Amino acid sequence: MAGPFLPLLLLAVFSCFGTKADVSTSTPFIAVDAGNSPELLCSYTNDFGPNARIEWKFSKEGFESFVYVDGKLTDAYANRAEFFNTGLRLKNVTPKDNGTYTCEVSKISDPQLFGKAIINLLVRVAPSVPTIQVPTSVTTGSKAELRCMETEGNPPSTFKWYKGKILMPENPKSSQTFQNASYILDANAGTLTFNSVSKDDAGEYQCSASNGIGAEQFSSVVSMEVNDVNVGGIVAAVIVVILILALIGVGVWFLWRRGSFKRDSSSGKKVIYSQPSETRSDRNFQQTSSFLV
Repeated sequence: MAGPFLPLLLLAVFSCFGTKADVSTSTPFIAVDAGNSPELLCSYTNDFGPNARIEWKFSKEGFESFVYVDGKLTDAYANRAEFFNTGLRLKNVTPKDNGTYTCEVSKISDPQLFGKAIINLLVRVAPSVPTIQVPTSVTTGSKAELRCMETEGNPPSTFKWYKGKILMPENPKSSQTFQNASYILDANAGTLTFNSVSKDDAGEYQCSASNGIGAEQFSSVVSMEVNDVNVGGIVAAVIVVILILALIGVGVWFLWRRGSFKRDSSSGKKVIYSQPSETRSDRNFQQTSSFLV
């Protein structure tokens, strides 16, 4: 009994999800320099008929928008794109145009018949002059991190470091010039880190940025001085602190000797009794005691 119903079941499934027709592109990946006008091509088979519906979409970082829909370019692309035949030409591209472009084709009389082709666009930009950050003065044994930064290049730049115009290898032990040095060089992040600076690390530093587009760009040159720890200054500071504490102690002792810290005994209560005068008679005897609080 299941046999006659199988073709009907498959037909129902394809009716729900649509039928994939042949839509393709000869430019699945395009890499161009900024300012160029790349052409994104899209073709499809005759299954869609002479009046197929064509749409172009752009997606980047999870956001999707229309480029061409309902037979015209959207407002965002009206002056910076052209639709020709079934393809799309972008004008004077910038890094903002990096992303995924999708050509979707469907049959007007049968929307379930559709297909799509995906094109990834990379707009290449040469790096700018990198910015360098170097501490001008550090002490021996301390940690120092040197930074090289450049954000305009696309694809992202990689970085090199130079000391005294000599290229520093990522592994210092691989070079006779730097075999006694101890540092960590991250070419992707652009950092040069000394976990424990020595006197030999003093000198002039420069970095460069490159991404395969245009020429290698160099930063300015910055000097880093390495100074020994000032032991004499530390000892002098300790002596000054001890003298200040000693003076405070002498002052406290002097005030104590003068009685500034003794308790005032007059704060308690006293009772003073005076004897009656001997010249008074018993008849006129009066108690003359008084109380002083």
